[in-house]
Amino acid sequence: MSATARPQVSALSSSRIRDIANAGMGRTDIAPFWFGEGDEVTPPFIREAAQKALADGETFYVHNLGLPELREAVAGYESRLQAIPSSPEQIAITGSGVSALMIANQLIVSPGDRVVVITPIWPNIAEAPRLLGAEIVRFPLSVADGKWSLDIERLLDTLTPQTRMVIINAPNNPTGFTLDREAQKTILEHCRKHGIWVLTDEVYERLIFDGSDAAPSMLRHAEPDDRIVRVNSFSKSWRMTGWRLGWLTLPQAMMSDVPKVIEYNTSCAPSFIQRGGLAALTDPRGEQTIAALRSGLAASRSALLDGLSHMGRIEIPEADGAMYAFFRIDGEPDDMATAKTLVADYGLGLAPGSAFGPEGEGWLRWCFAAGPDKIAVGLERLERFLKR
Repeated sequence: MSATARPQVSALSSSRIRDIANAGMGRTDIAPFWFGEGDEVTPPFIREAAQKALADGETFYVHNLGLPELREAVAGYESRLQAIPSSPEQIAITGSGVSALMIANQLIVSPGDRVVVITPIWPNIAEAPRLLGAEIVRFPLSVADGKWSLDIERLLDTLTPQTRMVIINAPNNPTGFTLDREAQKTILEHCRKHGIWVLTDEVYERLIFDGSDAAPSMLRHAEPDDRIVRVNSFSKSWRMTGWRLGWLTLPQAMMSDVPKVIEYNTSCAPSFIQRGGLAALTDPRGEQTIAALRSGLAASRSALLDGLSHMGRIEIPEADGAMYAFFRIDGEPDDMATAKTLVADYGLGLAPGSAFGPEGEGWLRWCFAAGPDKIAVGLERLERFLKR
């Protein structure tokens, strides 16, 4: 018998984004827009807080759930931003947002459970419950009247009493789709009625372009005993992708089990990393960082969407959140082939839509977390591809 991984692992898909990025790695002529991160480093005040913690010798284990002062700061941040009664006793600090997703799944999902995922979606989100042996039911967004749309009534029909959990990522990666408060309330009430867990990934809540300060959280409609878990991360809003720091907001009733699951994953997030997160939340420069980031993203987003809309052959549905343009080119149905050609022949690095599931086939994702000057370079290269 050969030494192979268990079937659930072997069935996982490799990252198609990485396939494209690897083809361009090491080349100095690439304009890369494939990964979901900006091109600026973490602000100095956050780095300095972590450096001080290291200099002070904070290199030991800490509580599984995180530093008490960071949990307090997260709860205060959520309460202020989303007007929800968040408590530090409901907060768990995790070693990244993706670790938070896996821990949430490990707390809820068993082999054979039925999990509904709204798609297209970042592959890690859909693959985590699959790795645990769950049955994944993909529920695709659609394009209606030039914008991304969710058929709520059809979704509710899909969320049968046999469903263990539904996973919602809004603002969404890759489409930028956002979920309005009425839809959130309708979904949550249905799930409450049937005992369905809601896992809501809200890492892009501050990257919203409708004039508000944050996309509404599903927790705004929650009751204390609701089966709802919120995932968030420091990565996007504070330019901290490489820090690997996130958090979970959970029902009080399950908190006694959370430290056990964190212990068997990472034990705890590093103390000095948590100090950086604490600075992001408590220093006034944290909100200034988010405001500057969103302003820069808005300018780059406008430049990109204007450039794409004037090229012809390109369909770009409207969306209000995240930091991506998800579009397709008429006459270019093979997104992997298109992405490979763009890298090899035009020096333009975009993520293939099929990386986000079969619903993304034929689409491309462009991360606009870069300056308008860099966006302009990418647009010129895409235009050359279209005119070839």
